[in-house]
Amino acid sequence: MFYNKIAKIILCSAFVASVLSADDVIRYKTPGSTFPIAMAIEIPANAKVVNLSGAVPTVINTKAAKGSVEAYGNTEEQTTSSLASIEETLNNIGLTMGDVIKMQVFLVGDPKLSGKMDFEGFMKGYRKFFGTKEQPNLPTRSVIQVTALANPAWFVEIEVSAVRK
Repeated sequence: MFYNKIAKIILCSAFVASVLSADDVIRYKTPGSTFPIAMAIEIPANAKVVNLSGAVPTVINTKAAKGSVEAYGNTEEQTTSSLASIEETLNNIGLTMGDVIKMQVFLVGDPKLSGKMDFEGFMKGYRKFFGTKEQPNLPTRSVIQVTALANPAWFVEIEVSAVRK
């Protein structure tokens, strides 16, 4: 059974690779999964990888106390504002969210969830930018819970790598 899956993946990969040109980024989907990340990504030799520094949440509530969680919002809101900052940075250098190939996410545990990371909240923010009809390209991704970030009110920091063809 396991070897049948591997054989199918290899045959599918060979077919995909033969249809695409050598200039294309190849995004391998996880077989049998609808989870919005790529299993693997293959970058052509003529492409350049662009690494962005970590993006952190922006203030979304100017009426809240400076430096408070309320100023930055919950995990979903912080994810959305961090990804919006990434999108703006990418646009400023001639790239889009569709060019993102790798993402590392650092989540701090939410006190309202007994110190556990709010993965569901993160996913709600993430799905606004990835796996949509407008932007179907999925990156490879890791999500890691950390003890803290530079600002105690931040629950989210996101690093991405994009490819320029």
